[in-house]
Amino acid sequence: MPASNIILIFLLISASFPIRVSSDLPGTWELLVTNAGISTMHTAVTRYGTVVLLDRTDIGRTRKLLPKGNCRYDPHDRALHRDCYAHSVLFDPATNGIRPLKILTDTWCSSGQFLPDGTLLQTGGDLDGLNKIRKFAPCPPNERCDWEELRSPALSAGRWYATNQILPDGSVIIVGGRGANSVEFYPPAAGGGQAAVDFPFLADVEDKQMDNLYPYVHLLPDGNLFIFANTKSVLYDYKSNRIVRNFPDLEGGPRNYPSAGSSAMLALDSEKDESSTAEIVICGGAKFGAFLERSNDAPAHGTCGRIVATDPKSGWELEAMPFGRIMGDMVLLPTGDLLIVNGAQAGTQGFEQASDPVLYPLLYRPAEPAGLRFMTLSPTAVPRMYHSTANLLPDGRILIAGSNPHYFYRFYGDLPTELRLEAFSPEYLSPDRANLRPVIEEIPEKVRYGEGFEVVVTVSLPVVEKMEVNLGNAPFATHSFSQGQRLVKLGVTVSAPSAGVGNGRYRIGCTAPPDGRIAPPGYYMAFVVNQGVPSVAKWVQVVS
Repeated sequence: MPASNIILIFLLISASFPIRVSSDLPGTWELLVTNAGISTMHTAVTRYGTVVLLDRTDIGRTRKLLPKGNCRYDPHDRALHRDCYAHSVLFDPATNGIRPLKILTDTWCSSGQFLPDGTLLQTGGDLDGLNKIRKFAPCPPNERCDWEELRSPALSAGRWYATNQILPDGSVIIVGGRGANSVEFYPPAAGGGQAAVDFPFLADVEDKQMDNLYPYVHLLPDGNLFIFANTKSVLYDYKSNRIVRNFPDLEGGPRNYPSAGSSAMLALDSEKDESSTAEIVICGGAKFGAFLERSNDAPAHGTCGRIVATDPKSGWELEAMPFGRIMGDMVLLPTGDLLIVNGAQAGTQGFEQASDPVLYPLLYRPAEPAGLRFMTLSPTAVPRMYHSTANLLPDGRILIAGSNPHYFYRFYGDLPTELRLEAFSPEYLSPDRANLRPVIEEIPEKVRYGEGFEVVVTVSLPVVEKMEVNLGNAPFATHSFSQGQRLVKLGVTVSAPSAGVGNGRYRIGCTAPPDGRIAPPGYYMAFVVNQGVPSVAKWVQVVS
């Protein structure tokens, strides 16, 4: 059968996939798009609510053409020298529309982070993308914006499988990469104009299967970085290039790429300034050797480690998940809970190196005692394995995309390349909670560090407890880690009925984060949360 017919059959099957998938478990699934055009390896939500989707450029023919006359020419491309296909698209959740974007250099296993002005910085990749820096300045959905490849500066070291983290001054640190045991900064002046700075920790933790790739990097409230790779973690003062502390090892085997665990920092309390407690959670991972042996049936880790990174005497607290998972994506919800979604129960990251997809998401509730923190949620019918992503949308849903376990696109056999986009709605979006959902009527578009401001909301039912105002940023999601992901809970005054301003409207007094260590400058989704039910977010820019 011709390949074109196979593709047509696949798309017809996709089109008949049920619009909603639900069960007796919490949460619901919705199919948004049957054909996004590309299989998604990287995703990021812009301040206009649109979503940038990215794949490799050397993947061959995708299912979305570039505008006529806008082809890419690359004599070194492994698949097409004359490439008229999009390898990046812009998705609009408001309309489910897809617009092709043109990217020139290879973004395979690259990294990214939003800058303070809302521009997406995208760094590294493979081959001609190894030292590249790219930018995407987002625009309203009815306008046209596209990728810009910077001629200068270039990365000082090739960055393949690196991690980006925005810093308190708005600059970005780029950590590691394959064969790059160093850090560097964008713009270069942020690092004193230096080239790559040696970071021996990454070399020390490297093993035979390179479990130091895509290190987990979290900015702590004291301004230092928590950096985890393989089984080890350090507190790193990037300003002086000095390791301040070595944390205890996390038991259970390697957790980073290619062993495919995931990590998130729990929500911060901005009222406590630099003394705010920062807790790191790392879940899942593959058995050591699975990547080297190409063992796709080695059982995944079933444990999560949790540590108070701001406590000088802290150690890891281990707890068991309901089942093992590799390649899971961790999404901070507006409530402060964590969603763990996607992945497999056996194998490792890599092409065709995993099996037994995990269809059930988990809700991790940090405030509950150990042993009661995990809740199993409603399953999807779409396996999401290698090269899948998950991102929080402003309306509180989670966008789920990607899964391409094969070196090139393959739309037949087991676990084919996945072009469908789904949304998962947590239980807080269920119809029986609609009357609790706040609607933001007034909020500033820009707030300065430490300043007071007011948010006006309407709620159908009377408010019986203080509402929260929480700021969630938009991270760069790839390879089971959302780079820069952050949720900050603001200090608020009481928003009880006595504080109402009439007609179900409530005025909430808030205090902006104290400085960039708690919330680096940039655009955040501001959610008002009432009894565990978040509003649709409004974008707020936090500035000095």
